[in-house]
Amino acid sequence: MGRPSFVHCPLCGAKLITNQIEDRVRMVCPDCNWVHYENPFPCAAAFVRSEKNEILLVKRGIEPGKGKWALPSGFMEIDETPEKACLRELEEETGMKGNILRLIGIYSQESLTYSRVLIVGYEVEATGIPVAGSDSQEARFFPEDKLPEIVFSSHRQLIQDALNQKAR
Repeated sequence: MGRPSFVHCPLCGAKLITNQIEDRVRMVCPDCNWVHYENPFPCAAAFVRSEKNEILLVKRGIEPGKGKWALPSGFMEIDETPEKACLRELEEETGMKGNILRLIGIYSQESLTYSRVLIVGYEVEATGIPVAGSDSQEARFFPEDKLPEIVFSSHRQLIQDALNQKAR
């Protein structure tokens, strides 16, 4: 599917042309020299452990990965920091409020829908009981050794990194 590409300049309306810029072919405006840089979409993900050391997952209610398990996560809004996006997504998808404990890592993943996403993963201390929210079909904790299949490779790596960092 991929994301839509610009045809006209968003600044002056001229029809864009392709040009070699910084060793890449890019869409460029011949009139005002605006360059269309394609960047990954920024996302944030929450890694939450229960008092029993179980990991919080959500069954996704939307594509990509609808009906599959993932960490609570989603896109950053223009007025948010990655931390704020992480806590908002956690609350939207699970009803739980949280506090950021630490940055686990930053991950890049190809996406059929968005070309590429950049995921900022945090360990979060959360309160409340998980309840499926607006973008999820189910939200619950799983023992570390009995996790279901996680749909996104970036989330699988984030979980692995969090567990490895804990073991140190």
